[in-house]
Amino acid sequence: MADRDQLLRAFDELLQPQQFKDYGPNGLQVEGRREVRRIVSGVTASRALIEAAIAGRADALFVHHGLFWRGHDGRVTGWLRQRLGLLLAHDISLYAYHLPLDAHPELGNNAQLGQRLGLRATGRFGEQSLGFIGQRADGGAFRDAAELARHLEDALHRPVTRVDAAPGAIRNIAWCTGGAQGYFEAAIAAGADAFLTGEISEPQAHYARECGVGYFACGHHASERYGAPAVAAHVAAALGLEHRFIDIDNPA
Repeated sequence: MADRDQLLRAFDELLQPQQFKDYGPNGLQVEGRREVRRIVSGVTASRALIEAAIAGRADALFVHHGLFWRGHDGRVTGWLRQRLGLLLAHDISLYAYHLPLDAHPELGNNAQLGQRLGLRATGRFGEQSLGFIGQRADGGAFRDAAELARHLEDALHRPVTRVDAAPGAIRNIAWCTGGAQGYFEAAIAAGADAFLTGEISEPQAHYARECGVGYFACGHHASERYGAPAVAAHVAAALGLEHRFIDIDNPA
């Protein structure tokens, strides 16, 4: 068992949210019961995840996408009222970390995605150094974009949208999870042969073709499934708590 504030201190110490300029509040977003025995982790604080946490008798919920974002007008209606009402009615604390969870060098979304894909990071790039760049951990290279796409689909269990660029082997790979299409130009400048992220917007297809760098959109949710359980499991083990990751399917 741990104290609610002790759990917050453990997450903050690990993820260092004060170092980031973010799109919403990091840390404890909803205050629940004081004593914590069970943590459920997930990607997004959706109603489905909250209901699953309630069914799992969780005392705390740890997510990447919380309830509150910059620009929110403050009204507690509709979907927000439903989610917040469930958390308050069942006295469950909600901890949410956005960019700090992307950035952690070992347990974060980018680090964990790289590990799952067999990539070894050798550097960082982009705003707030969120992007990772490196090569295959085995020292090899992907023969071409098609081989890399098959590797991604096998590892992430979903189709990948790709924009082929220059033909030939792909060795230097940059990646940044989620909606990081805006990091593509920084990845090109960092010397990438290919860039992996969750989403693609209209301009990136042109940049890929004109700059000769492959672009691979692997799914926002699919690319960000791994940081939350890694961090929550690490902290739960340190504090002697139970932990369970619940993956709510999302095609995005």
